[in-house]
Order: sequence, then structure tokens, then C-alpha cells
Amino acid sequence: MRKLLMAGLVVIFAACQADRESQTPEPVAEIPIGLYGALSGSEAAFGTSTLQGVRLAAEEINAAGGVLGRKIKVIAEDDQGKADEAASAVTKLVTSDNVIAIIGENSSNQSLAAAPIAQAAGVPMISPSSTNPAVTQKGEYIFRVCFTDPYQGKALAAFARDQLKLKSAAMLVDRRNDYSVGLANVFRAEFTSRGGKITGEQSYSGGDSEYRPQLTTIRGQKPEALFIPGFYTDVGQIAIQARDLGLTLPMIGGDGWDSPTVIEIGGKSVDNSYFSDHYFVGDERPIVQQFVSAIRKRHGKNPEATAALGYDAMKIIAAAIQRAGSVDRKAIRDQIAATRDYQGVSGTITMGPERDPIKPVAMIRIAEGKMQFAGWVNP
Repeated sequence: MRKLLMAGLVVIFAACQADRESQTPEPVAEIPIGLYGALSGSEAAFGTSTLQGVRLAAEEINAAGGVLGRKIKVIAEDDQGKADEAASAVTKLVTSDNVIAIIGENSSNQSLAAAPIAQAAGVPMISPSSTNPAVTQKGEYIFRVCFTDPYQGKALAAFARDQLKLKSAAMLVDRRNDYSVGLANVFRAEFTSRGGKITGEQSYSGGDSEYRPQLTTIRGQKPEALFIPGFYTDVGQIAIQARDLGLTLPMIGGDGWDSPTVIEIGGKSVDNSYFSDHYFVGDERPIVQQFVSAIRKRHGKNPEATAALGYDAMKIIAAAIQRAGSVDRKAIRDQIAATRDYQGVSGTITMGPERDPIKPVAMIRIAEGKMQFAGWVNP
């Protein structure tokens, strides 16, 4: 009898143990999200800033339980700010890392090279700050969270004419950069359509060190302002040489100016300048101040706009995965396209029919070595 009782207890114990083991959740795989950008090289400030925002968003998502019960894993690739490297980076992310979505690139040049690869693979890609309109035209899987060149170009022209009351402007354009050329074309068309005059256009190549010949020609044209749709890496030196030649006119640029480096290089020479941007660090909305505080705590400085855009891109992808209820790339693509009134650090975002966001444009003024908010513009 005792033996039978013991045997029965063993059977019951084994059954209970098996039942407990069957209820133990299996380890869940992480959700791989790719990022490619210039983490080294002359455009590294853009890429590293974006990565800061993306990682912060992923940390917050994971701390809140992840998405669909799974943690986000960010896989970052350095393309060194080169188009061919960008294409290679995205190929690796798609074929080797099997990412279900990609964030990148900041520069339009790199995005234009890599977007066709993501499109062909059916992997949703969100660019943080590639503003060339051709980027999202690469296919239905390609999105952005920044405004486009036509969008900000119109906003800059409206700001120059309506708020700064400028009647004329000269342009200094990086002819080897799609971003610079595209922004210049839109500014010219919109500024002149509003009654302004373009006194002349000079060109340079990114990375040049000597701009005095072009600036001397511009000085002779006597414009009221100088439009420079370039990157922060060049603007500081251009400003120094312009002031040395006696050009005290205001300088205006696009979001490519957004980096403390422009002031570090240009110093007082970049005072009396304006540029369009995607957010303002002093925005009092709680989501902005929480984001600024978190980045400052981690990295010891205020976040740049690319960090805000990277943060928003990651949050939009996570929300799309949640709504899709799976990691199916097509379903996620459809939910990204369905984004409406997302309250982001870079503003309220609704994804337009061409996968470009509808949002306001911030205008920033540089004065006394500091960036100040100059107002919002809705093109």
C-alpha cells in the first residue's frame, strides 16, 4: 500500500513539474532594427547624434516592456558619410542581420544610394533628415520624419520675405551635394515668386577651404542676404571669410546648419544668421524637455535636431509594430504609412500620401554665440 502511495505521489509530482515547465515562457528573440549613418568622417556629428536619439528611444521602449513582449535591438552600421558605403551597410543589415526596419540616412546622397536596396528587399526605411524629395520616391517602403527640401525651401523663402522683409539675396551652393542644389532650386523659385530678387549664384564643393573669390563676387552684387544651403562643416569658414571681406549681411541656411560646430568654427562670424530646423531645444512641451534632459544626462550636452528625429523615427516604428501585431515587414510598412498626429519631439507628425511628414518648420537665429527661437513657419 505504501509503495502504491509513493508511486502515486511521484506521478503527481512529475505531472505538476511538467505542468510548471510547460507554463514557463520561452525566451523571446529581440526585434532587430537597423541604423546606418556617418558615425565617422566629416559628417559624423549627424550620425552620432541620430544614434543617440535612436538608442534613447529603444531604451525607453524596452524599459516599458518592449513591443509585442520583445525587446528592441539596435544594429548600427557606419557608412563614413559615403554613398557606396551606405549601400553596403544596408545590404548587410538586410541580408545578414535580417532587420525588420531601418533608420537612416541623414544625408540625402547616402539615402538615395541605399533606399533602392531597402525597397527591393521590402524592408521599411525611415530617414531621419534626408530632405531631398527624391528619397521617398524610391518606393513605397521609404519614409522620412523630416520635412523635404521643397517644404523647408518654401518656408525659408517665406521667412526671408515676410518676416525679415528681404528684397534680394545671393546664393552660395555646394554643387556636388544633392541636398544643397535641391534646396537652392526651391528657395530661388519661391523667393522670386514672392517678389524677391536673386542677385547671383556662386558655387563651391563641400570640404573646400577657400571661398573668398566667390564671396568677393557676391559682395559686388550688393545683396541684402546670403543664402547658403550647405552643411555645418563648411558654413563656419564661409562666414569667417565673408565677414573678413566686409559682408555684414544676414546669412540664411537650411537644417544642414544644425550643429554646435557651426558656432564653434564660425564664432561671432555666424551671428546674424538664420536657419530652418526640425525642433527647438527650448520647446516647453513635456516630451521635448524630458528628451532634452535624458540626452543631456547621458551625453553632457543638449541634443541636436538629428537626435530628435532619430528618436521620433524609432518611436514611430515601434508604434507601427505594435499596431501591426507582428513583425511582418509589409504590415509594419502599412502602419508607418497610417501614422496620424504622432506627438513627437520634432512636432506633431502625420505621414502624407507620398510618405513625407506634414509638420511645422522651426526657424532658428544665431546671435551672440547662441541659438535662439525665431518662430514657426507653415509653408
